[in-house]
Amino acid sequence: MLRTYAEVKQAISSGDTVMSILEGYLSAIEDNKELNAFLEVFEESARIQAEKVDQKIKNGTACRLAGMVIGLKDNMCYKGHKVSAGSKILENFESLFTGTAVERLIAEDAVIIGRLNCDEFAMGSSNEKSAFGPVLNPIDKTKVPGGSSGGSAAAVAAGLCTAALGSDTGGSIRQPASFTGTYGLKPTYGRISRHGLIAYASSFDQIGPFTNSLEDAALLLEVMAGQDEFDATVSTQPVEAYSDFDTTQKRKIAVIQESYEVDGIDEEIKQSLDGIIEKLKAEGHTVDFVSFPYLEYMVPTYYVLTTAEASSNLSRFDGVHFGHRSALAKGVEQTYKKSRSEGFGPEVQRRIMAGTFVLSHGYYDAYYTKGQKVRRVLQDKTNEILSQFDLILLPTTPTTAFELNAVTDPIAMYLQDIYTVHANLSGNPAISLPLGKHSNGLPFGVQVIGNHFKEKEMLSFSKQLEKIALD
Repeated sequence: MLRTYAEVKQAISSGDTVMSILEGYLSAIEDNKELNAFLEVFEESARIQAEKVDQKIKNGTACRLAGMVIGLKDNMCYKGHKVSAGSKILENFESLFTGTAVERLIAEDAVIIGRLNCDEFAMGSSNEKSAFGPVLNPIDKTKVPGGSSGGSAAAVAAGLCTAALGSDTGGSIRQPASFTGTYGLKPTYGRISRHGLIAYASSFDQIGPFTNSLEDAALLLEVMAGQDEFDATVSTQPVEAYSDFDTTQKRKIAVIQESYEVDGIDEEIKQSLDGIIEKLKAEGHTVDFVSFPYLEYMVPTYYVLTTAEASSNLSRFDGVHFGHRSALAKGVEQTYKKSRSEGFGPEVQRRIMAGTFVLSHGYYDAYYTKGQKVRRVLQDKTNEILSQFDLILLPTTPTTAFELNAVTDPIAMYLQDIYTVHANLSGNPAISLPLGKHSNGLPFGVQVIGNHFKEKEMLSFSKQLEKIALD
């Protein structure tokens, strides 16, 4: 089973074809159907693309991702293929165009293998909120894979594709990466175009990769990053050679003191981070604890702002402009009410209602305006820390993967994002590295947050950290 692009390239240089590699993944998907990671496998178009890439390899004209087989989270548009955002309201909707990030992968000869299950409209931390059933964690099928990009994480962890794309609004790449022992990268907000990503909260959403190696994550970022005429929020900052790691530098690392004091953090995760800190110091890096006194405000601020944006973004799915139209509806008002009630699941309905309340007359200033002010305070404090340090180190999740149906209280589920929402509120790049193994046999991640658009520095340090932690 080929888990990294280095292994794919090795197989090709040993005489394997991209088609035979694809067939290997297709049979692995068939053998792992019970994971429910794939909602649809694009067998026909994947085989056509594999054949094209094989021809290019023969001609010596193959591009940088020749033979890499990639799965897409089910909220990314790929022309002529279905995309449903894990929701009944968009069931059987076929995309009319290909999103920029996906287009750039295909242009570099990647093969798109299918669409991956996710929490409905990317709202969830366990992948139990998909309209098409939960995803199982391949490491232990009684556990969740994390969310909302659980299908992407499970597919990469199980070796069903070389890499997968996810989207990260409050930790939806990094948290599942932690739970499945994969690499999960959320770039700086605006580093990768969101054109073709079905929006949840537009000022938070960011596309990123799941991989089984740091090198693959860096390479995919390099390919997908950069300006795009279809997304006004994408940055014009130059794209660096992220996959060219500089592992010679000694770094100044900040560890957030309050991250150790969170109720419910697993003792082994804390001890593991302590061990990593000692190893970093022994290697000549500077590591200091710093106070970030706003940790308890992060999740509430995040949910005030993201539900408001979701309420606005999801208003288009009404049975008239887009989406499922109720067969029972009579008249315009009933069409809206019944179509949305039938099409959206309970979690999405909950967030739409919360967001509509936050934006309503009389409450807008008390919640939404206040939330934006708190977000600015959080950003300023993060910038202040990163003006004195190169990077921030903290856990990705407070625990390892929990059991299916174990967390039923919405607030308890929202607190799963305690360590990950930080980078979305501040717009910083962050990565979860699979450096921990719990005595319960499950993996957990260590998270690194970098300065805006300093992905190269963050990835280079991650390479150093990986070597130190795994030696």
